[in-house]
Amino acid sequence: MKEQILAVQRMQDYIADHLEKEITLSDLARVSLFSPFHSHRLFREHTGLTPAEYIRRMRLSQSALRLKNEDCRIIDVAMDLGFGSVDGYTRAFHRMFGCNPKEYALSPLPLPLFTPYGVKFRELRKEQIDMENVQNVFVQVIHKEARKVILKRGIQAENYFPYCEEVGCDVWGILTSMDSLCGEPVCLWLPERYRKPDTSIYVQGVEVPLDYNGVVPEGFDVITLPAADYLMFQGEPFREEDYCQAIMAVQHSMNRYDPSVIGFVWDDENPRTQLEPRGERGYIELRAVKAKQ
Repeated sequence: MKEQILAVQRMQDYIADHLEKEITLSDLARVSLFSPFHSHRLFREHTGLTPAEYIRRMRLSQSALRLKNEDCRIIDVAMDLGFGSVDGYTRAFHRMFGCNPKEYALSPLPLPLFTPYGVKFRELRKEQIDMENVQNVFVQVIHKEARKVILKRGIQAENYFPYCEEVGCDVWGILTSMDSLCGEPVCLWLPERYRKPDTSIYVQGVEVPLDYNGVVPEGFDVITLPAADYLMFQGEPFREEDYCQAIMAVQHSMNRYDPSVIGFVWDDENPRTQLEPRGERGYIELRAVKAKQ
C-alpha cells in the first residue's frame, strides 16, 4: 500500500483517538511522517476535507450522539469537544445539522452524522484475498420479533461498496443518529417481496418497534418484517486491515453450512442481515431459518 495512504490513515487514527484534546497540524505531521504542508495536502487529497474540516465534522457528530444518549449540559459538550464558546458551538451545530443543540437535545431527530471512513480500506478491498487460513466461525440461533425497518434503497447494488456509490456515505450517518432495536444500524439483502421495481437488493436501515410512529427521514422507506429465527454467524476478532478476509471467512462458512444438522432449513423469504464489521467483536451476519418439516 502506498506510503501516502498509510500516512493519511495514521492522521485519521490520531484524530479519532484525540478528539477531545487539542489537535494541531504539527501533531498530524508528526504521526504522518511528512511535513505540515505535505500532511495537509495529502489529507485533503485523500479525504476531500482539510484536517480542520474533518475534525470539526467528527466533533459535531460526536456531540450530537452525546446530546441524544447522555444527560449532559450543552456547555459541557461544547467545552469537552474543543469549542471555544457555546455560541460558536451552537452556530457550527446549526450550520451542519440545521437545528440548534438545545432543540436537538429536547427532541432528537435523524441527523446526517459524519462517517469517517478510513482511506486505507479503499485500497485493501482491491487486494487478493487468501482463503487458505479460514478463521473459526461461531454459530448460534437467535429469535427476532416482528418489527419495522426504516431503510434507504439503492438502485442496483448487491453489496456494500456499490451501494455507497449509489446513495452516498451520509446514509450511515443518518442511521447512526437513530435508535435501533439491536443497538446499531443494519445492512440487508432484500428478498424480492420487499423490493420495489428498479431498486437495489442491498440496503441499509434501522430496526424499530412495530408501533414506531416517529420521523422517517426524507427518501427512506419502511418495511415490516415478521418474527423469525436466524442463525448468527460470527467470526473471530480481527485487525482492521484484515476486514476483507474476516468478511469472506464468515460468508464462506455460511455458504457451506447445512442448517438441517440442527433441525432447520434456510428461510430465504426473510432478509439476510449484516452488521458493521468491527474488529473487536468479529464480523457478523444473520440468515433466517425455519423448522425442518
